[in-house]
Amino acid sequence: MNGVAMYAATQERDYEDLVHRHAALVKRIAFHLMSRLPPSVQSDDLIQAGMIGLLEAARNYDATQGASFETYAGIRIRGAMLDEIRRTDWTPRSVHRKARQVAEAVRQIENEQGRDARDNEVAEALGIGLNEYHRILQDASGCRVFSFDDPAASGDEPDAATMGQSNEPLENLQNDAFRDALAEGISGLPERERLVMALYYDEELNLREIGEVLGVSESRVCQIHGQALIRLRARMGEWVSEIEE
Repeated sequence: MNGVAMYAATQERDYEDLVHRHAALVKRIAFHLMSRLPPSVQSDDLIQAGMIGLLEAARNYDATQGASFETYAGIRIRGAMLDEIRRTDWTPRSVHRKARQVAEAVRQIENEQGRDARDNEVAEALGIGLNEYHRILQDASGCRVFSFDDPAASGDEPDAATMGQSNEPLENLQNDAFRDALAEGISGLPERERLVMALYYDEELNLREIGEVLGVSESRVCQIHGQALIRLRARMGEWVSEIEE
């Protein structure tokens, strides 16, 4: 076997070894995401997408760039799964439409009153009962009320020095501005909504676990989460990517 063939064979073995040793990482990331997604999302679909991300990571990994393969692969795997979720958006358009209507009612009430909109005020403005309003909040909790792609989870190949940060100054400024606006929006939420957001996104608890912390039912946590998302949408209208009817 000549030198070129030996090198190719070694590269192939290294590639297969990386994929084999990190296959469990795909399942771990998939089931972590599953705990925060609606039942309609199938774990097999996420795992399949994640395996594609792992294969691409093994093919493109450059050890000289400083990041470990697990860190690099984790970004590519999670990004591939999020791309699959976005591609097969499970949320009916009616849910997005109702979420926009609620957000607009919240925006109007808060602009007029200069304070947080209350459930009964929003329901009255929409001409619906509280039970129906709470159902809308639960539905909104499971859909993408607004969309922002974390550069580290987008599935794009990470930059050699920054592992995922864009090289475009304008894009970086836009992302920084969004993060600042989002942080300000979250800090201005009512206390319970702010706590639910922190437990869900920062501590990565699921809705049942948050309910145990707060002493309320899982469905009530879902309502609070949905209300927080809609309130953020109402307050961050210029950042929201509207979905066509």
